[in-house]
Amino acid sequence: MPSYYRDRSAPAPNPPRLVGVVALIEFDGSVLVDRRSDDGAWAFGGGRVEEDESVLDALRREVHEETGLDVRRADLLGVFSDPTRIIEYPDGAIHRALSVAFVVVPQPGAVPRTSAESLELRLAARDNLAALPLWPAATPVRDAYLAFDGSPVIA
Repeated sequence: MPSYYRDRSAPAPNPPRLVGVVALIEFDGSVLVDRRSDDGAWAFGGGRVEEDESVLDALRREVHEETGLDVRRADLLGVFSDPTRIIEYPDGAIHRALSVAFVVVPQPGAVPRTSAESLELRLAARDNLAALPLWPAATPVRDAYLAFDGSPVIA
């Protein structure tokens, strides 16, 4: 499913803004990335916040559904609301995305596994993240993570 960031050719969104969570799951100086099953792009785990759940509940659910991991700690990286972050779904829905991103430390001992939403999981060293061909809507999250000094970003 295509995504866009600062792309003048992006289609116009049609439903209300989508609120989601993003998890940058850390393992010994590396971050877990997944190759999406819908378009093959690399991205961070995450997904939609359902109407009946909190942001942290959505984060825990998405991390578990997509990787089999349980969240031990989640530190706020930032809130990403740039209106040029657009996600186009196969059903024709086109959403502007508002994402709440967290740096996540999983419970020890578990091994990440793929889900139906990912073709593969990979640990990417922090130094290699900038060169990774990333899903466009994840780009500002990655850039904020690489510059993260402990103060949450509002972008």
